[in-house]
Amino acid sequence: MSWEQVAAGVELPFADDLVIPELHPFPLDVPAPPAVDDIERAAYQAAVARFRDSVAPGTTVAVGAGSRGLTGRVELVRGAIAALRELGAEPFVVPAMGSHGGATAEGQLHLLGELGLSESTLGAEIRATMDTTVVGHSAAGTPVHPDTNAAAADRFLPVNRIKPHTCFKGPVESGCMKMAVVGFGKQPGAALVHSCGPVEMRDRLLDACAALRESGRLLGGIGSIESTAGDVVRVEALVTDDVGGEFEHELTEAARALVPALPFGEIDVLIVELGGKDISGTTMDPNVTGRFWVPGLDDLPKPLVHSIVLLDLTEVSGGNALGIGFADFIPASLANQLDFRKTYINCFTAGPAGMRRARMPMVLPDEESCIKAALSMCGRGPTESKRVVRIRSTLHLTSCEVSEALLVSTPSP
Repeated sequence: MSWEQVAAGVELPFADDLVIPELHPFPLDVPAPPAVDDIERAAYQAAVARFRDSVAPGTTVAVGAGSRGLTGRVELVRGAIAALRELGAEPFVVPAMGSHGGATAEGQLHLLGELGLSESTLGAEIRATMDTTVVGHSAAGTPVHPDTNAAAADRFLPVNRIKPHTCFKGPVESGCMKMAVVGFGKQPGAALVHSCGPVEMRDRLLDACAALRESGRLLGGIGSIESTAGDVVRVEALVTDDVGGEFEHELTEAARALVPALPFGEIDVLIVELGGKDISGTTMDPNVTGRFWVPGLDDLPKPLVHSIVLLDLTEVSGGNALGIGFADFIPASLANQLDFRKTYINCFTAGPAGMRRARMPMVLPDEESCIKAALSMCGRGPTESKRVVRIRSTLHLTSCEVSEALLVSTPSP
């Protein structure tokens, strides 16, 4: 039986006078720093300048790739590879994506291809495995074990976007440190870090990164920062001590300043047209919606969102919808796309953060039913004005649509 058949069998008791409010365009006041003109050249120049004293001819380097949603991901990796070759190194690429791709080497290779990251586009060999090798231990005795292919190389290099994380808060969040420990760590390494609460997760990442630095295997990183509009506005090469250190902290704060919150104190219904793993690791970014739903991590005080409707999932997500639980209502067409195996593997890897975020929303026949249900259950009566916001996604958020109730109470930037 399909989700459409399940949803169609339920008669929904909407009030006769329930009306979906008209929505109006509303621009958001977001920072707009200038974009990097040539991403590949920027990565190349940064890497040559900063790795010149760290790479000798013949050094083998495993370059990590695979974080979804990155603008210019092919160019960033290609620039790093060109720089390493210029310095005499012998680079190859490994999928550095934790348990993604169904936690199989084949799945991760397939996912890289969907992201445009292939041997032909990158001009380098790709070596995929889910096996890991212990190369050191943190101060607490926790083993750190990168991808076996990466561990067999002289050095390894994560290439990733730097941005706020969805499960914890700390001096360094998503970026080179996270990919070095979790992405390269495959499913076991990712589970080891994600299996705890947000404070311990932050500390485990920092401690594991310190152990990787001490092992001598971590070359550094290539980090990009994106504007709200999705443009790459900064590309930096990080040397070994920068990863998880002061420089990555500085870059994290710069990236955080470019993630705007929705400028509304309270939202009755938030309609999100598109979610996905290339938009956020949690399908919808809690730094935008305010819902984190992680034990030990507070939700944002603003915006206070009473109900969320999610309408669709990106194709590149492959049915992986960790974070689907953030939504209260989804149409049957979205429910039919869910791959529970991929989603649940990702949820188990996420540990405590995966439980509540993996719960199924209410599945209704179509978009109209979902929006009417949200309006009915948001806590305001049928005739009361509803504060409704509609966005394309939580990524690259520069504008939205709002109902009259918000249009009159919120000054346009």
